[in-house]
Amino acid sequence: MLVLCCVGQAKAFLTIHPKSSQIFSGESVTFRCNIQRGKVTDWKYTWRKDDVDSISRKHEYEISEVNISNSGDYRCLGEHIDNGTYSQWSDAVRLTVTALPETSVTVNPNPADTGETVTLTCSVGSDSGWSYTWYKDNTKNVVTLSDRHTTTGATFTISRAAESDQGLYWCQGEIQSRSISSIISDPVTFTVNDRPQAVLSVSPQWLNPGDSVTLSCGVKESSTGWRFFWYQTVPYTAGLLSLSDRSYSVEPLSGNGTTEDSFTLIPAGPSHTGGYVCRAGRGDPVYDTFYSEPQFLWSGDPQPSLSLKIRPKRTQHFTSKSLSLSCEEKRNSTGWRLKRYREKAVESECGSNWGSIAGSTCTIRSTYTGDSGVYWCESGSGEYSNAVNITVDVGPLILDSPPYPVTEGDSVTLSCTNRNQETNLIPKVDFYKDGVLIRNETTGEMTIPVVSKSDEGFYKCKSNEGESPDSWVTVRGSVVSISLLPRLLCSLLVVSPFLLVSIVLMVKCCRARGLCSTAKSLQYELRSDDVIEQTESSV
Repeated sequence: MLVLCCVGQAKAFLTIHPKSSQIFSGESVTFRCNIQRGKVTDWKYTWRKDDVDSISRKHEYEISEVNISNSGDYRCLGEHIDNGTYSQWSDAVRLTVTALPETSVTVNPNPADTGETVTLTCSVGSDSGWSYTWYKDNTKNVVTLSDRHTTTGATFTISRAAESDQGLYWCQGEIQSRSISSIISDPVTFTVNDRPQAVLSVSPQWLNPGDSVTLSCGVKESSTGWRFFWYQTVPYTAGLLSLSDRSYSVEPLSGNGTTEDSFTLIPAGPSHTGGYVCRAGRGDPVYDTFYSEPQFLWSGDPQPSLSLKIRPKRTQHFTSKSLSLSCEEKRNSTGWRLKRYREKAVESECGSNWGSIAGSTCTIRSTYTGDSGVYWCESGSGEYSNAVNITVDVGPLILDSPPYPVTEGDSVTLSCTNRNQETNLIPKVDFYKDGVLIRNETTGEMTIPVVSKSDEGFYKCKSNEGESPDSWVTVRGSVVSISLLPRLLCSLLVVSPFLLVSIVLMVKCCRARGLCSTAKSLQYELRSDDVIEQTESSV
């Protein structure tokens, strides 16, 4: 190893090209040794890597294709050709050789939906300074840029994704000034689906007083990242957001949407009876799914402004029979239409492709099983009537049960009817509640003299001729009106004079505060939980 140093010696300076903190395998590297005095041709040079020396007359030392083993500390020294004097050793220059970086591709979202904006990102896992080439389907097919296909830095963007964009994608990074390329990425398969439709479910779908209702929205066969938007249906109005078939317009329940896929209505109550839809959106700009099919909340209780009446007055009906439904308007409701919901879809109003309309009555002259479904009335101002869940059955028996909720304390009679003897009751009938036998009757009917909440449930009848479908019976809390107070007071006089005094004081207090006017009367609803609710109605 050559070690020389004398006072006054010229200083050697070593430089490396390319001047980069990161040199990759396969690159060409050149070291240059410059000495303070004389010309470069006046010297011959000694090159040292770590502790190994080599002699050269050139002031450049080139490695055409470096590899990791070339990494190390390099120095240089000059020997004057004429007088044999030596320069000082240069400072050490470290060469670090790195393996070519691996490249990866990410796609967001994947799969994407037709019309959605998609971003593909290429990563070489190293410093900046790279440019990128994108390939589709094979590594010789460079993607063509267009108004829908653009690149910015490491990002390749597909706007308004189409089926033709599906396929395999690769990417590769290049540093053109150094003629170096990364290892090409593994391929990523990109898929484009049809634009999805949101799917809405409602629970519970039939309302009881005070129920809260949960709307749940999902997107079939799609990835994550959605925000969910919630709407209530209103009569179709030009200029408003509307469903594709124009059966309804929609009004938002939430402004900016939610990341949660459920939305709660608290309390539901009659004002929330009606239809609801949802849709989902994601990305920037926002990409929206199609609206969901509308789902409905129904109440069996007759509504203040619009009521549905059914004849025959029952929920179960035989095939090949006549069935009529009437919308009875109150409080100046504007217009109406009878609609039905069957097999997860809403059908247009009576008179279009089912039933015949005459005045306020829709008649189905010959029923068939496909007429089973939920029927209700809608007013032109967006009010909904009570709903009736109708079953049309091809079997020999049906259960004649109340089509509307019954009130606690009422007497309720269920009858078993034969198709061929509809006016005659069937003897020897078994009645079931929620699948459990509860009564054997020889009259063809079963009476519950004082119905209670515990009597609510599914009922059916069975005889040696067959069995009926299940029918749901709804029981509501009992109601006591002030108009019934004379009879109530007489009965209470015998039972409890103290309770009678309390009621008289309550009525006097009502009058003293001006609540019992001649134009209005007050009703107090006494529910099964002994809570008195105050309602107001016109005399």
